[in-house]
Amino acid sequence: MKTVLVAMMLAAAIGGCATTGKLSSGERLALYRAHAGEPVKSFRYFGSLNGWTELGDSALAVWTKPAEAWLLNLSGPCPDLSFAPAISITNMMGQVSARFDRVIVHGGGPMAHVPCRIDTIQPLDVKAVRASEKELREAKISERAADQGTETD
Repeated sequence: MKTVLVAMMLAAAIGGCATTGKLSSGERLALYRAHAGEPVKSFRYFGSLNGWTELGDSALAVWTKPAEAWLLNLSGPCPDLSFAPAISITNMMGQVSARFDRVIVHGGGPMAHVPCRIDTIQPLDVKAVRASEKELREAKISERAADQGTETD
């Protein structure tokens, strides 16, 4: 089922506007959701992130280890998330819990930073996400090159 979903997502993304090899937030969110497991109540967090990726204004992926990542769906839009240089995540004794903990955006703009509540947490298949991102970027670049070749004829 996931293979069909990923194939449909890839076809839709390739069929859209392919001006660069970079994926839009919406494309990345669809890709990450396709490789997310069932929601879990919480995950272990040791105070620092290995990385994070914004997926629009109401979702993000956080890496707790190089090969361990989580899709955090927020309860609503999180102001400044799309261009924030840093985030932090609240936790209770090293445990981040859905519906309790929050993402805090740092340095994104002049407004006071309102914590954004984590609605659901889903584990990510990191290898599958990376492979699909690479495949989708390459497809977009190939389509752009083909479009440029036909326009010059």
